[in-house]
Amino acid sequence: MSAQHKAVVLLSGGLDSVTALALARQQGYTCYALSFSYGQRHTAELNAAQRIAHTMQVARHHIVNLDLSLFETSALTNHSLAVPTQPSKEIPITYVPARNSIFLSIALGWAEVLDARTIFIGVNAVDYSGYPDCRPEFIESFQQMCNVATKAAIEGHSVVIQTPLIDMTKAEIILTGMRLGVDYSQTVSCYQATPEGLACGQCDSCQLRRQGFSDAGVDDPTRYQ
Repeated sequence: MSAQHKAVVLLSGGLDSVTALALARQQGYTCYALSFSYGQRHTAELNAAQRIAHTMQVARHHIVNLDLSLFETSALTNHSLAVPTQPSKEIPITYVPARNSIFLSIALGWAEVLDARTIFIGVNAVDYSGYPDCRPEFIESFQQMCNVATKAAIEGHSVVIQTPLIDMTKAEIILTGMRLGVDYSQTVSCYQATPEGLACGQCDSCQLRRQGFSDAGVDDPTRYQ
């Protein structure tokens, strides 16, 4: 299989990541899905990622176990901190320090092992929570690092980071996914979903998701508590 037609896709189980996976498949890539168990508040999103990986027939789905308990300032990894339900002008407490740097670094290593030349990540810098590692500046900087960090890059085969959603509104992302046949009822975006995958409807992620479906003019298939 040609390296140019392999892609590692970061798959959280949420709305954005499954849309990125659908776009990678549309572009003809053989997709290798990568998810992370990092001590987040629930496993519902990982269960969703497993369902999606199976339904969308990825070549392989790997879940990496990480201990990010050191990052105790985040409400996603420190369960004693409350998940906020009101928007903030500051970077929210749900920010996990350097999370996308860690995830992309592991994806970069796996891409080199697979002889894949592309990584897809569903970061978005329009309707998002304000995380610094979702911005174009971060992706551009990480791409520069990719160009010098690996044996493959030194040999002229640098991995390219694809961010097809980065300039889209949430409504545009949803409509794109629907055109590609994505079943958003199978995704979990909530920061504090139940084990069965029922969303709280109150956290920042739920609010952005709900508004996206409203703006897109389509029914919200999310299962709420």
